[in-house]
Amino acid sequence: MNFRRLSTLLQAAFLLAALLLTACAQTESDLYVPELIAKAQDFNGKQVTVNGYYVQRAGDPNVSVLAPVVSTLDNGLDAQPAGDAIWVDGFPDAALTGLHQPGDAIYGLVRMIGQFDAAGGYGPGQAYKYQIRVASAEPIEQVRRTEVRVPDAALGDGKVALPELMKDPAKYNGQTITTQGYYFWNGLIYVLAEGISSEEDGGSPQPIGKQIWMEGFPPDESGKLHLGPGNPPSYVWGLVEVSGPFQSGGKFGKDGKYTEFLQATAAKSIENIKK
Repeated sequence: MNFRRLSTLLQAAFLLAALLLTACAQTESDLYVPELIAKAQDFNGKQVTVNGYYVQRAGDPNVSVLAPVVSTLDNGLDAQPAGDAIWVDGFPDAALTGLHQPGDAIYGLVRMIGQFDAAGGYGPGQAYKYQIRVASAEPIEQVRRTEVRVPDAALGDGKVALPELMKDPAKYNGQTITTQGYYFWNGLIYVLAEGISSEEDGGSPQPIGKQIWMEGFPPDESGKLHLGPGNPPSYVWGLVEVSGPFQSGGKFGKDGKYTEFLQATAAKSIENIKK
């Protein structure tokens, strides 16, 4: 699946938005990333307050940086820092909850206080010229999210509720099951989940709770669910009922991170979504 990366013009818009936001909220002592880097030697070894886009990604190598701009694909995935970036050491987990979390990265506009170092050789492979050792950090843009979840209630004869299934998945290993959950697809992730979390405007949906890697969901039923922008859509999610062979105790999906797998042989949308 090919997704477009947001254009340079949009990156420039992000930077302008960042500057406007920080100008409204910053104090006289606040800096933004380009300004800090331009005066790197003046601030070397000193505590600074700086505003920019924080980007965190797991992988090889890991990414934890503060940048002037962030770009993403049009489905919100693959967030990448753009421009000169500063390696961030010790970003607090508590501040992550207010940022964008599309599933493969965490990013957002933040204010950060910490010691700035400009001696070079920071981060994986000592690839970064600058570093901030964080004392405190807070989101400037507070991303508010809403959640929907399947109830932990019996579904009737011949069906098993997803929360009940995931309490003892080995019990159902090798069986054909029928269950209900939230199907989620974004080109990288194909899961049946206990719930979905999304931003207030419906953007950046992501699966939450227990999750089963699932393949074979019919495209015609996908069209009845919530669809992201683009053609084909950048994401699909919604409440569904699915039947198929179930496996437990393996390594499925992306990087083998899912221990359960469901091959959908029958599936239908059970959510009333207005198109």
